[in-house]
Amino acid sequence: MKPDNPFRAGLALVAGLIFLSPVLYSIWMSFQTSAAYYAGGLEFTLENYGRAIGQFHFARYLLNSLIVSGLVTLIGITLATLAAFAFARFTFRGGDLLFGATVATLMIPSHISLIPNYLSLAKLGLLDTYAGLILPAISNGFAAFFLRQYIRGIPKALDEAAYMDGATPLQVLWRIIVPLSRPAISSMALYIFITEWNSYIWPLVAVGKPDLYTLQIGLSRLYRINPGEGLIDWPLVMAASTITILPVLIGFLLVERHLVRGITMGAVK
Repeated sequence: MKPDNPFRAGLALVAGLIFLSPVLYSIWMSFQTSAAYYAGGLEFTLENYGRAIGQFHFARYLLNSLIVSGLVTLIGITLATLAAFAFARFTFRGGDLLFGATVATLMIPSHISLIPNYLSLAKLGLLDTYAGLILPAISNGFAAFFLRQYIRGIPKALDEAAYMDGATPLQVLWRIIVPLSRPAISSMALYIFITEWNSYIWPLVAVGKPDLYTLQIGLSRLYRINPGEGLIDWPLVMAASTITILPVLIGFLLVERHLVRGITMGAVK
């Protein structure tokens, strides 16, 4: 195998730095003091992170986001996998219509369901609770569609051999389909996690207690913190933003190999 072209490697490095430059600049800014930032000087400190975590309760917001996004991802990917397996492997009356309705949800703007979801959860008394944040987000039509297409590419002969050995449909799903679909499932799990992690409108509507604020709500409130007349404490905001993006970056690094493999294998199929 020939070594990589140095020109391509250099071009990829430059392109990567360009795309990462806003993130790198925000991290750089997060370590500066407000006075130095507005005076054009350089004075580094960790105080911004201490204030964000302690004074402005970002440790609590981080925990809330991890709980909500983690549970939405776990429940959502489980439901999507079950639905995809049913759509891909079983023929039943109304199956095509139900699958079409699932795909049709991708064309409905999420804001349309905002009021119905709010009224439904208000009647159930689930506003200002973790359940109220989680339940509206656990169904994901795109994940079900993507996994269904992926599972259809797995030979049915594997299922039939398992059924001949006495396996049940759930055993086939757990022991054959899930292991072979791990790249696609990992990709969709990351997609669901990032989508919920970045959710802003629904947590803003469904939660009024500060103890249940997610990172996105807490981050928006930092704009009220002014170091001076008409100024925003941008170093503090950037420190909070860095705290907000770190779990997503860590999650991406953990599933990067499965993510790339899932995308490439799906394209080949």
